[in-house]
Amino acid sequence: MSNRPLTLFTGQWADLPLEEVAELAAGWGYDGLELACWGDHFEVDRALAEDDYCQGRRELLARHGLDCWIISNHLVGQAVCDHPIDERHQAILPARIWGDGDPEGVRQRAAQEMADTGRAAAKFGVETVVGFTGSSIWHTIAGFPPVSAAQIDAGYQDFADRWNPIMDVYDEVGVRFALEVHPTEVAFDTWTTQRTLEAMDHRPSFGINFDPSHFVWQFLDVPDFIRTYADKIFHVDCKDAKRRLDGRNGVMASHIGFGSMNRGWDFVSVGHGDVPWEDMIRMLNEIGYDGPISIEWEDAGMDRLVGAPEALEYIRKLLWGVPEGSFDDAFASGE
Repeated sequence: MSNRPLTLFTGQWADLPLEEVAELAAGWGYDGLELACWGDHFEVDRALAEDDYCQGRRELLARHGLDCWIISNHLVGQAVCDHPIDERHQAILPARIWGDGDPEGVRQRAAQEMADTGRAAAKFGVETVVGFTGSSIWHTIAGFPPVSAAQIDAGYQDFADRWNPIMDVYDEVGVRFALEVHPTEVAFDTWTTQRTLEAMDHRPSFGINFDPSHFVWQFLDVPDFIRTYADKIFHVDCKDAKRRLDGRNGVMASHIGFGSMNRGWDFVSVGHGDVPWEDMIRMLNEIGYDGPISIEWEDAGMDRLVGAPEALEYIRKLLWGVPEGSFDDAFASGE
């Protein structure tokens, strides 16, 4: 069997106290949690201000036989580069980051919080932070009104200007950042990932959180992406997506909320969509990825108390041990 830990991402469980989530996850057989930096699960400001906060989080997890290798701060990270900044961000950001809502002020406070997230991660004893970066050019994706090459260039420069100082802090404290390649980010497919890494001058501490669900509805090759960016995959999340393209439903999802059969695609619990899970795991084995594999449960049509343990068992069955030799070694005569 593989020794890679299987964890539960707590972002979709932040309405529950961490103690309750830990009890559930332990009962299902998870090895640990990927702690979200919202709800009461991991609070960056408290981690830095209170001497005993990080130890208290560790003790809470240990009471349930759990560990933590990753913390995630997607929501604040999204505001670092986003344009426009609007009521969507106000709904997901802490009041102290939103402040008076002035867009540039929000971006600056979000950047400071992401730098502090690296400091808090180091204090907590984890080596990788997962999150989003936001994008000042995502709103141009449809290509009309016409978008100039200079505008796209400026968007990647804006990203680099805002994130390099954050990454300087991560380098100082010995922590890595893994951007989840995802629509609405500067990196959302193969080629934008390449451009993002180039914008950061391929600095070693900036890498990728791989979630295959975002590749399915874009018709991207999951194993190929893993192979292409093998040295930059710092963490793996498992979420599934189902395409329902019937001539009416389109990949742009038609402003229809999750859970509707009128969407061209939807997030579903692991094993219920179109992610090629076995090929993905085999490719992770091939590149030598040995870090945590985290279940990110999202399914508007399935109770999470059913989906989370089922997804764990689905992925666990695919984490068979890799043999030390080839099956045809047994054919040798031994002479």
